Amino acid sequence: MDHNTHQHGTTWATAMRATLHCLTGCAVGEILGMVIGTALMWGNVPTMVLAIALAFVFGYSFTLFAVVRAGVSMKAAVKVALAADTVSIAVMELVDNGIIALVPGAMDAHLSDGLFWYALLGGFAVAFVITTPVNKWMIGRGKGHAVVHAYH
Repeated sequence: MDHNTHQHGTTWATAMRATLHCLTGCAVGEILGMVIGTALMWGNVPTMVLAIALAFVFGYSFTLFAVVRAGVSMKAAVKVALAADTVSIAVMELVDNGIIALVPGAMDAHLSDGLFWYALLGGFAVAFVITTPVNKWMIGRGKGHAVVHAYH
């Protein structure tokens, strides 16, 4: 058996692609939320809530649009997106936002501050490393992003 293959046939490459797909949606939503919250001069908590909500919206949307393009009804596509991405997005957001909250000064940094971007990008990197094995485990059991593969 290939050292990259889990006993259920899931490769690390598959898990990494699924995680990168999730990370892309999360990053778009989270950065947009931070920009909107900052532009509206909201505090840290409402800005973070908006950023997390948009991370879920964009994370689900990337899967939703791909599945709808494959000819699946919107109702069925929503179920697929929820099943495919909920755990992955939740883990990614928990890790990423936890890191931002723990980096001294990052919560008070402005969009123009390097600290803001270093904490955010560092959080995304750590979230990717932690979420990839979670996705590998889930895909290996026919859950998570595995439900999307039937539509590719």
